[in-house]
Amino acid sequence: MKRQHVIERMQKSQGQLARRSSMGAAISLVHGGSLDVGLVEARNRRGDHELNDINMRPPTLLVPAAVLVPLVSRPGGFTILLTERAADMRSHAGQISFPGGRIDPEDASPEHAALREAHEEIGMPHDAAEVIGRLDTYDVRTGFAVTPVVGIVEPGLEMIYEPGEVADVFEVPLSFILDPANHERHNRLIRGKRRYFYALPFEKRYIWGATAGMLINLYEVLTGQTARWR
Repeated sequence: MKRQHVIERMQKSQGQLARRSSMGAAISLVHGGSLDVGLVEARNRRGDHELNDINMRPPTLLVPAAVLVPLVSRPGGFTILLTERAADMRSHAGQISFPGGRIDPEDASPEHAALREAHEEIGMPHDAAEVIGRLDTYDVRTGFAVTPVVGIVEPGLEMIYEPGEVADVFEVPLSFILDPANHERHNRLIRGKRRYFYALPFEKRYIWGATAGMLINLYEVLTGQTARWR
């Protein structure tokens, strides 16, 4: 997919995102010109609950967070940069994720938080990403409302991992994500309930849960198609 097409599709989606937000379907982090980093009310936003029954929705109040979805502009086509979380982390150890985390009071916006976290986790310079828009806010059952910030980065960046958080960094071709044949729906029995979630197994990596869900949202934005099982 060409760079200009990706940018145009993202720009077009921002208007749709704003309309959903005004209808109460997306999170609003800005109030009176300042960022509210307290608990926020969950509404009809994206999340694994889309694949499950109503009792699988996250808690009513969620903590704002942000992640960077880095599109690496390589000669052969875009790739998506992902991280593998450290194996000894208290939560989501060893899972595949985007650079990101909780939005701090000092963060001026979700974009600022996502770029700050990318710098802290993998050493990406703050100005390395050309931010081109957001995806839908993604509600996570662990209590976070995550704003995915999409940015284009050039190849050749030297990655300096934060060893307490990141075990590895790797890339997945965007073409892999844009092929619906690679979209899978898996399930696990959690606390006696069957939970369904998106999965995107790639080579020896198992991308699932919120990260897979956000990548499915990216697929929908860039292709104009609705994902299966929604």
